[in-house]
Amino acid sequence: MTWDWDYAREVLPKLLEGLLVTFEATVVGSLIAYVLGLVFAFIRRSRIPVLSQVVWLFVEFVRSTPLLVQVFFLYYVLQPELGLLWTSFLTGSIALGVHYACYTAEVYRAGIDAIPVGQWEAATALSLPRSRVWLGVILPQAVPRVLPALGNYTISMFKETPLLIAIGVVDLVGEARGVGAQSYRYVEPFTIAGLLFLLLSYPASILVRRLERRVNRQH
Repeated sequence: MTWDWDYAREVLPKLLEGLLVTFEATVVGSLIAYVLGLVFAFIRRSRIPVLSQVVWLFVEFVRSTPLLVQVFFLYYVLQPELGLLWTSFLTGSIALGVHYACYTAEVYRAGIDAIPVGQWEAATALSLPRSRVWLGVILPQAVPRVLPALGNYTISMFKETPLLIAIGVVDLVGEARGVGAQSYRYVEPFTIAGLLFLLLSYPASILVRRLERRVNRQH
């Protein structure tokens, strides 16, 4: 099948609409992953009886099961059981966020553990409130260390958003499949979709590598 430039230009606007959905799901999922992952890291480090163990089991379970299974479970099982009326987009974004929160939690924990013991001892000697220790001493040093890893997970999340098509989220790949089905031409839409993923993810990975080198030089 030959390449049809006219058809490619015709379907491009629809594919860009799908790309916007992909971008939105990535942003929402990343925000959930960053915040929830930090909460998980706090709980794990606090060693609160029972709660810390429950979080550890949850993190290990999520990390050991496929994302697609988790998306199906949240959309078809958990949501109806709880009587929730979430849209497929919101459900998928939450599934992405929770899944990657279990990875960012370990990233945060590694960053926190990398803080020299002397920093903790100095904060204790100054009798700083625990909230001040975390917000003013520990996190400002730990977060910059883990930014490259968080960036890599964001890129991975961006590339995994097509899984949400399984619950009806029409992202970039969903739009490509839809316009292809209408004309029975799949070469142009799927090729353009792949190129769009490449044009966004590859420069982002280069920026993350530069950020990683910069962080390594500073530490």
